[in-house]
Amino acid sequence: MNQTEASTSIDFIRTIINEDMESNKYAGRVHTRFPPEPNGYLHIGHAKSICLNFGVANEYDGLGNLRFDDTNPTKEETEYVESIQEDVRWLGFDWDDRLFYASDYFDQLYEYAVQLINKGVAYVDDLSADDIRAYRGTLTEPGKDSPYRERSINENLDLFERMKAGEFPNGSRTLRAKIDMASPNITMRDPVLYRILKVSHHRTGDKWVIYPMYDFTHCLSDSIEGITHSLCTLEFENNRALYDWVLDQLEVYHPQQIEFARLNLSYTVLSKRKLLQLVEDGVVESWDDPRMPTLSGLRRRGYTPQAIRDFCNHIGVSKTNSIIDIALLEFFIRKDLNTRAPRKMGVLRPLKVVITNYPEGQVEELQAINNPEDESMGTRQVPFSRVLYIEQDDFREVPPPKYRRLIPGREVRLRYGYFITCQDVIKDEETGEVIELRCTYDPETKGGNAPDGRKVKATLHWVSADHAVEAEVRLYDRLFNANNPDEVEGGQDFKSNLNPDSLEVLKGCYVEGSLADAEPGITYQFERQGYFTVDSKDSKNGSLVFNRTISLRDTWAKIEKSRKK
Repeated sequence: MNQTEASTSIDFIRTIINEDMESNKYAGRVHTRFPPEPNGYLHIGHAKSICLNFGVANEYDGLGNLRFDDTNPTKEETEYVESIQEDVRWLGFDWDDRLFYASDYFDQLYEYAVQLINKGVAYVDDLSADDIRAYRGTLTEPGKDSPYRERSINENLDLFERMKAGEFPNGSRTLRAKIDMASPNITMRDPVLYRILKVSHHRTGDKWVIYPMYDFTHCLSDSIEGITHSLCTLEFENNRALYDWVLDQLEVYHPQQIEFARLNLSYTVLSKRKLLQLVEDGVVESWDDPRMPTLSGLRRRGYTPQAIRDFCNHIGVSKTNSIIDIALLEFFIRKDLNTRAPRKMGVLRPLKVVITNYPEGQVEELQAINNPEDESMGTRQVPFSRVLYIEQDDFREVPPPKYRRLIPGREVRLRYGYFITCQDVIKDEETGEVIELRCTYDPETKGGNAPDGRKVKATLHWVSADHAVEAEVRLYDRLFNANNPDEVEGGQDFKSNLNPDSLEVLKGCYVEGSLADAEPGITYQFERQGYFTVDSKDSKNGSLVFNRTISLRDTWAKIEKSRKK
């Protein structure tokens, strides 16, 4: 058993697997699968399932399959199939030669359905979808039998074959399991196994006009593939009885379904329907908008697969649904980027600074550290000249209380550079806005230290005006203001909790000239600002666009610190 990247404690799923290994239940095998529906993009919630299914397989030297549950052609597209494969690989997992589709088994599933009819435990029903719901009953009242429930085996076989041949219109007939309309588990009240759906399939074309339902397909796909532990989220707990019933009735190989709590994040919606609504309503740019919780959106924003895997391993698996504080995910993003992101200097809201006693035309190279957490990343040379840019917020003509940065007459340090003192303030004649500072520097303080030992109250980042490159910076914040966006007052929907300030676009920013050819997808720490990733879509043809991946503020660390007091 390989425990690389495993949780530090043994959860209930691994406990079950350990017991199965000891009893030789599956001949010492562990074989899992990740079975997404190709009807949308994967999100951070799916990452938990991916890490669990493929992680468990890796830990026990087993196998992990990627299987697409493509049983609803009305919502499925090849685009989603491709994006899902990209996301799983990006997270660091692979299925080798074990890429499967439920549609691979359509012929076999049809034969299994015929077996159930021949056994007298499945029948063709003429009730409409509305009537089936009405006949199903409630949690406190049993359902009632369909008037077509007692059709003969021969009649059911004939009708089912004619359903397959396309003789009947959509919705006119279904194949249902004959179980128990009085079962306390409503899932077991004669569930639908097949429906008529005359829609072209993205893989099988027009071969089929009937399609199996998820509950019928899933358990049999697991059986066909030799899955040992079928790991599902808690919403499938009631469906386990049907999973077992189908396999028992057909007397085929029987995997074990185990349910765990899905991932819910604060300030986040993970419903595919709601995410689709955000895209279609233009609330976000696309599925890979960096504010979206989709893996493509998180990747574009600069989240790393290692950080997501560490996060998923840390939260583990449980049997109870809960909401995980998004600050914990952000903690793991910062922790990972802190060790791998090169440091650069970038000025987002520039204020011009002229160092009046620095020689005109002179340029010197100052040595800057690329990453203090990793000495192997070495150093870089940063050009220093007479005209610089600093942040507007790093100067106040009339400072608020406890303001430590640059003010008239105060000396501060320029990162890797010199001590400077503000001598004069230039303002726009019409607006009164500060547009330029005239400062002097102390040439004896190169590298940021004074030989006489004097101290300053602040260190500012900066860029040389002649050597910096212009960039657009997009400041992303949480998409929702509410801890649980799904909780809304009467008459409103989840979009009422949207954060109107989730995106601020800054143009005319300046970053170190070394970033002129920065590659899309690479993340840097802009000193004192946060982590910023070169946008993978819009940074092209000479346009440099950075997405703020995350700020430097660590909310989770503060929460943990307060808990320990």
